[in-house]
Amino acid sequence: MKKRMLVAISSSTNLRKPNRLIHEKSPYLLMHAHNPVDWYPWGEEAFERARRESKPIFLSVGYSTCHWCHVMERESFENPEIAALLNQHFVSIKVDREERPDVDRVYMTFVQASTGSGGWPMSVFLTPDLKPFFGGTYWPPEDRYGRPGFGRILKSVAETWQKEPERVVHHAGEVTEYLAQAVAARAPSGGLLSASALDAAYRQIKSNYDPASGGFGGAPKFPRPVVFNFLLRTYARGGEPDALAMTLHTLRRMAAGGVHDHLGGGFHRYSVDAEWRVPHFEKMLYDQAQLAVSYVEAFQITHDAFFAATARDILDYVLRDLGGPEGGFYAAEDADSLIEEGKPERGEGAFYVWTAEEVERILGPETAEVFNFCYGVEPHGNVRDDPQGEFRGKNILFVARTPEEAVRRFGRPAIEIEAALREARVKLFEARRRRPRPSLDDKILTSWNGLMLSALARAAQGLDEPKYLSAAENAAAFVRAKLYDEKTGTLRRRYRAGEAAIHGFLEDYALLIQGLLDLYEASFDLAHLHWAARLEEKQDELFWDEKGGGYFSTASESSDMLIRMRDSYDGAEPSGNSVAALNLLRLARMTGREEWRARAERTLAAFAPQLEQAPETLPQMAVALAFALSKPCEIILVGDRDSAEGQSLLREIHSRFIPNKILLGVNGPEERRELSQWLPFVENLTPLDMKATAYVCENYVCHLPTSDPEELARRLEAKP
Repeated sequence: MKKRMLVAISSSTNLRKPNRLIHEKSPYLLMHAHNPVDWYPWGEEAFERARRESKPIFLSVGYSTCHWCHVMERESFENPEIAALLNQHFVSIKVDREERPDVDRVYMTFVQASTGSGGWPMSVFLTPDLKPFFGGTYWPPEDRYGRPGFGRILKSVAETWQKEPERVVHHAGEVTEYLAQAVAARAPSGGLLSASALDAAYRQIKSNYDPASGGFGGAPKFPRPVVFNFLLRTYARGGEPDALAMTLHTLRRMAAGGVHDHLGGGFHRYSVDAEWRVPHFEKMLYDQAQLAVSYVEAFQITHDAFFAATARDILDYVLRDLGGPEGGFYAAEDADSLIEEGKPERGEGAFYVWTAEEVERILGPETAEVFNFCYGVEPHGNVRDDPQGEFRGKNILFVARTPEEAVRRFGRPAIEIEAALREARVKLFEARRRRPRPSLDDKILTSWNGLMLSALARAAQGLDEPKYLSAAENAAAFVRAKLYDEKTGTLRRRYRAGEAAIHGFLEDYALLIQGLLDLYEASFDLAHLHWAARLEEKQDELFWDEKGGGYFSTASESSDMLIRMRDSYDGAEPSGNSVAALNLLRLARMTGREEWRARAERTLAAFAPQLEQAPETLPQMAVALAFALSKPCEIILVGDRDSAEGQSLLREIHSRFIPNKILLGVNGPEERRELSQWLPFVENLTPLDMKATAYVCENYVCHLPTSDPEELARRLEAKP
């Protein structure tokens, strides 16, 4: 197999003298290290020069697997004339949004407020004191696509700054004050929200549902697993069967579409059309982690093997292609790759698309006929939605027809059709491996690894698969060894090439805590629960908003940020506050520390106006609210859980979707002693007849214990 390319290759020649970015670790920044632009990384050196020379700052924010970031780099940042304008009139700063979500969040808020939309690459002009005054996203080098040319924009901004700097500074100050006031708005003090907020969120989400293709809204269509999290819990509460139907239909249509990699597993970032047919081809770790959980939960509810197989498909892809040798998980694979080995041209999806001639050459005419029928391969290409003409004559694989339809079409037995399709996928996968691979963003992010901890731990339970638990344990050990400072109790955000750097943000703490809680429930290793509790204490110390409730995204000592933001949108990733609220509720039940429940309620109250006015923007916060409103449910397994009896009891628990439970394990005097320090009632829980025993409790009041899996199943059936 070819050696994996680890850093996205710039279109520039590497013979050119590198700029300052050559000393950075971020693959995205390194991609620009040979641009003729005099780039700076985000930091005081750039800020000081802007102040000293009284120049505006040009801030460019993106990430390594972003297709349009590659386009702007090739078209503009490699353009000598545009580079000359930037170098003469501006101090240019390049930021990897995945390393610095805090920087991205502040200036994306400005771009969205001032233009009505956002995206990457994000391009913003700042005063020397970091206040934004003009911004947008991708700009072509000259007027095109109805967008102004970047060169013309640079000349106009430079001229305005030179002629009217006071007016620009005044405008930037007003904009910054507006943003600061919006962030500082406090929620009215009040009690816990009611279930009416959950009902409103459901109605708003349902109103955007696409009954034909699944998903919510039109093109482009994003998975947004936080919505699935909310809908499945809405179904579990017992009132809305459509919540389950919408989720299952969407998960099926996504898995059938081109957004799903039918040969190598995993999902691409999103679909440019409404039918999930034509993806942007980057593969992100955070998508794989969250979608794996969605498919596992769908399997626990339905026991349909399709959902289990799709979850395995995702996780096995991650273990194979995104797993690092030390246990951590890499961030992403690029959308673009070389079209042909040894030539410089790159194309989006080049690694994944096929001509009909290629398929027939690899499979032979007879098998190709069956494969093409089932996966939509057409002689002249099957891509209808192709505004840039990138896929002319190419095919994106999707499930066009079922094997059952192929049986009727070709008159062959089902076992032959299924074997032919299975063999065809293997052959095409092996042929694809010989192509130039998309570049790998091999930085390891704490927050995204926290999401993978959750996915692997949840899959280990729901799919009864020990290898996923082993992978989760290895990833947790990696994060603790490389990204955690035992002395200070603090996290770092990013690890790459032997360097851990950047102070952790709220999402790093919150998502890692969530992963550790899930890992504890899968392994019953108290070390994970203790570490989660210590991280929660440090998170409270660093990020808690004492005046308004909830958490800031950055620690108070962050000196290079214009505004201290509070993340409050559950988008492609859940917001740190939403995850933190649920963590607090789970930890309060697991440890008996009521101050954490009070803090969770203050967090929910802090976001009450948003939950009431725009609940569809916070579906994961609504998940936390549903947990807070539910009856406390504790399931405690006492005794030898590795015994046949213990495993049978665990299978009954893990096979069900019980979203508002906590699961504790007591086996031996040490676990009993440690847990009873937090939860005194545990001291009195003993196994029956020396057998593993399950206790199902509400608010720490337990029903009669049982060692009978069938009796446990009857008791769990009643749990939402």
